Amino acid sequence: MNTQAEPKSFEFDTEAEALVTAAIAHYPMGKQASAVMPLLDIAQRQMARHTGSAWVPRVAMDVIAKRLGMAPIRVYEVATFYLMYNTKPVGKYHLQVCTTTPCWLRGSDDVVAACKSQAGISEFGETSANGLFTMSEVECLGACVNAPILQINDDYFEDMDGVRTEVLLGDLKAGGALPPAGSTAGRSGSAPATGLTALLPTTEPAE
Repeated sequence: MNTQAEPKSFEFDTEAEALVTAAIAHYPMGKQASAVMPLLDIAQRQMARHTGSAWVPRVAMDVIAKRLGMAPIRVYEVATFYLMYNTKPVGKYHLQVCTTTPCWLRGSDDVVAACKSQAGISEFGETSANGLFTMSEVECLGACVNAPILQINDDYFEDMDGVRTEVLLGDLKAGGALPPAGSTAGRSGSAPATGLTALLPTTEPAE
């Protein structure tokens, strides 16, 4: 299980600082608080680079609040409202399973069961004993036509089912890399799963 403790201090590294400066520059003087979401994302990605776990510790939120001239509670409110920010450590692979209606109707229960089986965890919010996987339940990921969706870190894996999920996570457990994102059933983009139904070649009528 990932047991990283809340760090005692936080500061943006050189790579992150350049991104912070650029993000704040997008907004006019006096409106720097509008950069709170980009800065939370930058902090989370820095934590992933440094610790292997993509999350935003409270001390980082305090640094962001000071940088943007905000009350810390305002930063906490944003970080805890949006599912894209993790306020506690997560595994190397963050399994974000959509279970809302379109994904559920297309078999998200099987995806959840496969994640639990392969990761060795029993419920949402849990991290595997080896720190490799954390599974979270998320609301609609906005790719319903290719349901069920399993988001791993930043990538969408579409047209999932139990077997494909088991194979994917099994490869990751064995030390493999994430495959290309997109449909795992071979469909092109959001084309019909049964193939083209329009704009098919036609035979010219004989004269």
